[in-house]
Amino acid sequence: MMARTGSDHRPVAANLDGQSSPMSQTGAMADLAELARTTLSRNRFMVLGTVDPSGRPRVSPVWFSLVDHRVAYWLSSPDARHSRNIEQRPEVSMVVFDSSADPHTGQAVYLDATAGRVPDDELGDACAEAFRDVDDELSYTSETLRDEPFVLYRARVTAREIHVRGRDFGDGTGSDQRVPVQL
Repeated sequence: MMARTGSDHRPVAANLDGQSSPMSQTGAMADLAELARTTLSRNRFMVLGTVDPSGRPRVSPVWFSLVDHRVAYWLSSPDARHSRNIEQRPEVSMVVFDSSADPHTGQAVYLDATAGRVPDDELGDACAEAFRDVDDELSYTSETLRDEPFVLYRARVTAREIHVRGRDFGDGTGSDQRVPVQL
């Protein structure tokens, strides 16, 4: 839930153009950070955005594991188009949201990252990190991955933003916006 301030109960929000707004208050930013953490922890699928060599965007839904809000891991075939795109251009965007939420109620977290296939010499440690909080049937080790048709990918998060609905924004525009958050 968005933090509210004052007697008019307007949501607290930030202007992305750098203008001062109630969102600069520490409590409101903490609320947005907590909302982002909750959204990330409750969802296991993300939309992964890549770009092919010709500049054409590609989005793919993938199951993921997020570690400390800084590293996302997923399993994918190295032959998948998004995997090939990452080999050519490692900059990716990701969005995590609850696709079953009713209209005007959902939340989303946007992540920018640099991605790549986990190198073989790092696979043991990466598997331990990626699958430490994952159910056993979805968990892999470097040994069990050798027999699978997919490999482990890792994206190191470089930026995080949370979706703030226009009606919650409090700036009078009614436009949805992305607000940077620190997690």
